[in-house]
Amino acid sequence: MSDSLKTYSPVDGTLYVERPYMSEDAIPGLLDTATAAQAEWKKKSVAERAEILTRCVANFESKKDKIGEELAWQMGRPVRYGAGEVGGFVERATYMISVAENALQPVAVDEKEGFTRYIKREPLGVVFTIAPWNFPYMTAVNSIVPALMAGNAVILKHATQTHLCGETMQQAFEEAGLPNGLFQLVTATHQFAASLIQSGRVDYVAFTGSVPGGAAMEKAATGQFIGVGLELGGKDPAYVRADADPAYAAENLVDGAMFNSGQSCCGIERIYVHEDVYDAFVDAVVKTVNGYVLGNPLDPETTLGPCVNAKAADFVRGQIKDAVAAGAKALIDPASFEADKEGTPYLAPQVLVDVDHTMRVMTEESFGPVVGIMKVSSDEEAINLMNDSEFGLTASVWTNDEAAAIEIGDQVNTGTWFMNRCDYLDPALAWTGVKNSGRGCTLSTVGYESLTRPKSYHLRTKI
Repeated sequence: MSDSLKTYSPVDGTLYVERPYMSEDAIPGLLDTATAAQAEWKKKSVAERAEILTRCVANFESKKDKIGEELAWQMGRPVRYGAGEVGGFVERATYMISVAENALQPVAVDEKEGFTRYIKREPLGVVFTIAPWNFPYMTAVNSIVPALMAGNAVILKHATQTHLCGETMQQAFEEAGLPNGLFQLVTATHQFAASLIQSGRVDYVAFTGSVPGGAAMEKAATGQFIGVGLELGGKDPAYVRADADPAYAAENLVDGAMFNSGQSCCGIERIYVHEDVYDAFVDAVVKTVNGYVLGNPLDPETTLGPCVNAKAADFVRGQIKDAVAAGAKALIDPASFEADKEGTPYLAPQVLVDVDHTMRVMTEESFGPVVGIMKVSSDEEAINLMNDSEFGLTASVWTNDEAAAIEIGDQVNTGTWFMNRCDYLDPALAWTGVKNSGRGCTLSTVGYESLTRPKSYHLRTKI
């Protein structure tokens, strides 16, 4: 194994970032620092923490131009969308700061003569966040800011591809006055991360990544008696009902499928369309997809950047080839996208019809700019197909009938159910998944529950 972390840019394959890996000998000192910082931080009121973290978020936001360019180099996001990542970070952080006072209030119980009784929400101690590369700031913030607001210290391991994002975040927070040692970044191998979890001094693990990665987190935490929050993969479906506006649905679902080159755990990967609007919907999808510009993400005209690396792009190419060989029809001509080249991260978007669930592209996570569309004849058929998956992160219905949307949503196994929108995370709502999409919850007031422990106060006031 290499003795250093290396980030190769999908833009041109060059080495963009290199950092030496930390030795496991550093773990005790790392945890000593976190524990000492947390002991002082938890003494601060929620209002005091909010004041400091609000400054941290503002300082981070001030670096948005630099952040956008770094994102393009690290993971291929077009610079025209870089500010969106910063905006999402700020929205989530600001909301979680704003609701902390209420969420962290002691839980009152019924009065009992002669006693004072309540349940206090205590910080856990040290939270270990492991963040992915695809939305490197918006995923990390889901646990980092709430953990700090709850009175915890945080240790962050960022993905190899986006390690620089961790450095930028840490620097922004320290510049704004976050106490030293409270938020630490590690340059770590997978074994280092496992050893840190197994140290007996980490109190919670917040992981966002693949299903195998989630299994590795649970294995590392075995016997530690700590919480492990897992936000894993998705194969998110959409259902376009007969009463939907096919043009509106197509415009939004294409964005949900293709934004970030399809590299989103809650991106749209399969669409079921009622036969009454199927043809109009497919035509609108093809027209919208053909309007994308695939190219260098540093070019302001680019609307579709490269996949994170050639391996990821080739995986999607393989899914498409297998589907076509099995009878699917590809509606987009890759030749229309000049940058598309086999063996590179640059991959043309693709729309497949005549697909079914015997094809990998409709069952296994693609994480790329491809979507399959199936015709259905009823709500029941759509529900069965949406539930025919090992994943359950988000799902959406496109309809003008809110009552029908709720009725259908009650039957779909998913963490978030949308009507007439997709691929969006509202910080006021619990972010969670079912089945292989993970366990636990971040964001909303509910998200604070996993970052605190209940402590009961039972005081006899009359003797």
